[in-house]
Amino acid sequence: MNNLLDTPIEYLKGVGPQRGDLLRKELNIHRYGDLINLYPNRYIDRTRYYKINELQNSNSEVQIVGKVIHIKTVEQKKGKRLVATFVDDTGEMELVWFQGQKWIRESLKINTPYVIFGKTTSFNGLFNMAHPEMELVEEHKASLRSAMQPVYPSTEKLANKGISNKVINKMMQQLFIETHSLFTETLPTYLLEELKLIPKNAALFNIHFPKSQELLAKAQFRLKFEELFFIQLQLITKNLIRKHKIKGHPFEKVGDYFTTFYNSHLPFDLTNAQKKVLKEIRNDLGSNAQMNRLLQGDVGSGKTIVGLMSMLLAIDNGFQACLMAPTEILASQHFVGITELAKELNLNIKLLTGSTKTSDRKIIHEELENGSLHIIIGTHALLEDKVQFKNLGLAIIDEQHRFGVEQRSKLWKKNEVPPHVLVMTATPIPRTLAMSLYGDLDVSVIDELPPGRKPIQTVHRYDNNRLKVWKFLRDEIAKGRQIYIVYPLIQESEKMDYKDLMDGYNGITRDFPLPQYSVSIVHGQMKPSEKDAEMKRFAEGKTNIMVATTVIEVGVNVPNASVMIIESAERFGLSQLHQLRGRVGRGAEQSYCILMSGHKLSNDTKTRIETMCATNDGFEIAEVDLKLRGPGDIMGKQQSGVLNLQIADLVKDKDVLMLARHHAIKLLKDDAAMEKPEHQTLRKVFIELGKKKSIWNYIS
Repeated sequence: MNNLLDTPIEYLKGVGPQRGDLLRKELNIHRYGDLINLYPNRYIDRTRYYKINELQNSNSEVQIVGKVIHIKTVEQKKGKRLVATFVDDTGEMELVWFQGQKWIRESLKINTPYVIFGKTTSFNGLFNMAHPEMELVEEHKASLRSAMQPVYPSTEKLANKGISNKVINKMMQQLFIETHSLFTETLPTYLLEELKLIPKNAALFNIHFPKSQELLAKAQFRLKFEELFFIQLQLITKNLIRKHKIKGHPFEKVGDYFTTFYNSHLPFDLTNAQKKVLKEIRNDLGSNAQMNRLLQGDVGSGKTIVGLMSMLLAIDNGFQACLMAPTEILASQHFVGITELAKELNLNIKLLTGSTKTSDRKIIHEELENGSLHIIIGTHALLEDKVQFKNLGLAIIDEQHRFGVEQRSKLWKKNEVPPHVLVMTATPIPRTLAMSLYGDLDVSVIDELPPGRKPIQTVHRYDNNRLKVWKFLRDEIAKGRQIYIVYPLIQESEKMDYKDLMDGYNGITRDFPLPQYSVSIVHGQMKPSEKDAEMKRFAEGKTNIMVATTVIEVGVNVPNASVMIIESAERFGLSQLHQLRGRVGRGAEQSYCILMSGHKLSNDTKTRIETMCATNDGFEIAEVDLKLRGPGDIMGKQQSGVLNLQIADLVKDKDVLMLARHHAIKLLKDDAAMEKPEHQTLRKVFIELGKKKSIWNYIS
């Protein structure tokens, strides 16, 4: 059967070369098999017949059985319209036509039962339907259409070229005729029985031609489960293979650097979460396999110290370590932080970014190659071919979703044996996404803040409460605290945003005048040196208020800053709001985040603002964000190709994903090579999928 599904799409009756070409370009449909997997977006339910007195003003499509009892032509400003009175035993409504009136008038039968279908709208208490689809009841009963009508994904180009929904539906019928709907079962029998899944044949038939809501639901469940199940099999297998095949350097001892730092130089006691994560990392590093671990922790949860201690383990075992960050600001921040933490340890730590001087680079390259440089921190500059290590044992990648996969693999190639990898992120990723995107990484989470941190209080204020907010700022400054005021800056509206920022800044300098107050400003049009100088003044406490665009989201650490004001908060995404809020609350004092907005807010915006006020938990926030935005947006550009799922939805089908993962793990524990007789078909499908250049190639 399967070779038939490889037939090029133009050979399907009713398609041909021109349509075939369009389907390829517009919907990526190359073969019969691709068309089968073009699932409908939604369905029009023709199983239900409405009575006229049940109609709602909901603009949805309904079908009604009744008769036309009267037809008239009504003059209007431009041309005329044809109006028919349509009745059933509960009431009456109007059918309206603006085109084709002569033909309709001639063909309409009075007092004969019709089934009409279309969108209803209410006007002066009377429902009407414009240009209804009409069918005589006796013909309607005889036709072979499925009661739930599928609506397929389409594009403007397809519609313009006459490939309408009806045409796609016809192609689909033809495909089922040609293939005799004999599709190979892909799942083992025991799974179908245990989960009461319908067979593959029935599922594919009912996703395209469902006879009822119930059959449709069964088909959707079966196909969603299958899709997620194969993704999980692939990811978990990858993880198992890596642990067996990819040998890592075992770090056998915990030596002087680690012990000295732990016993004498820790600036504060580690939280239980940090201890737990370090233990997981030490187990990985001590085994013979390469570590590939994702470390998630909210802003300020103390990931850096865990990173440093992992690097000390590498150095204790005679290896070098590197830390790669996506921006120069972030790289230099890590450099300053780590140099400060390790200052008593007599280690050679250097920073390498795009702006490192050539003379310094030369020294760095030499020291990396002769092994005297212990830790290198940098940006993409670390990936250049010139950068060679004597023996790189651990690579830490910060905020990895900003690095593409090719970039990461460059780090691997710098060694005979690939280094251990620790990926750190302060963007909490909801569990469902983490399981699908990083299913082949082991995940650690730091889910508690260091002691002595008070949760930030977040409130929402409208623009007309500004006087009260400013009074609050004066009180905080009087206590010796500092303030951030952030303005949105979005490329599309950059000029307007820049004007708002400058107007805001001028207003603030008027309301907080010298010499009593001092205000800094940082924005994208300043030179890097000017930005750094302003940041420095603020960090040293010389200015009370820092007015900035979002450039400070990965900015400096100012423990004394206790208030974050976000202007036009309605224009920021949830994760951005959460990241910005994380700039305060770094000292022992109570900190505040004030979200300022206008009165006009959409429902999504209200949800975002309410979520921010209700919780400081990054994971909770990420879950809401995922619901509002969907997985594609959250992962950003490089990763968006990762999950071109055909039917499952990571947000709505969380339970199906958990179920699929559970069964995938169970199966692989029992039969990792899928060699048992009952897994033969499964193995075949699995190998086929591995060859396809679809999802798997994107996953690290």
